[in-house]
Amino acid sequence: MSILSSQMKSKKDTEPIIVLGIDPGYDRFGVALVKKEDGRESLLFSDCFVTNKSDEFSDRLLFLGKELENLLKKWSPDAVAVENLFVTKNQKTASRVSEVRGMVIYLSKTFNLPIFEYTPLEIKMTIAGHGTAPKNQVAIMVGHTVKLPEKKRLDDEFDAIATGLACLYRDINTLSPKGIS
Repeated sequence: MSILSSQMKSKKDTEPIIVLGIDPGYDRFGVALVKKEDGRESLLFSDCFVTNKSDEFSDRLLFLGKELENLLKKWSPDAVAVENLFVTKNQKTASRVSEVRGMVIYLSKTFNLPIFEYTPLEIKMTIAGHGTAPKNQVAIMVGHTVKLPEKKRLDDEFDAIATGLACLYRDINTLSPKGIS
């Protein structure tokens, strides 16, 4: 039984809620669209966009922005959930990932979507039950929660799915489907 199953249902719980989960990065950018409907979570789509390392950073950011914008237009999610920046010793990497997160926040707000941010610890705690869970344990729990179509996935894609699910579990009461007040 999921955490959501034990919560009381309101009228809007019968309407589907779609969350776009994002694991931001400029080398690899994980995305996942997860849905909660009738008390069940499902995976609608997931991918990992990989940029060309030889391209200028601005071109990589543009590519990721266009891919994200296309997803927002195609799927019309109700919210965006993004993993917070993991503190790193490499300042250049931290700066670049911050810029990617800025693009995510900008596009989310352009589409008038609420943004939910979670630390890796919060995501692991929500999905696997403890904040120090290794990535493979999070991936296993994701697979127990939603049906995953057969394909090879990078960690970033699993992280995006987990981020979207964390939003459904942690903030379901503040989400509302489009058209429901």
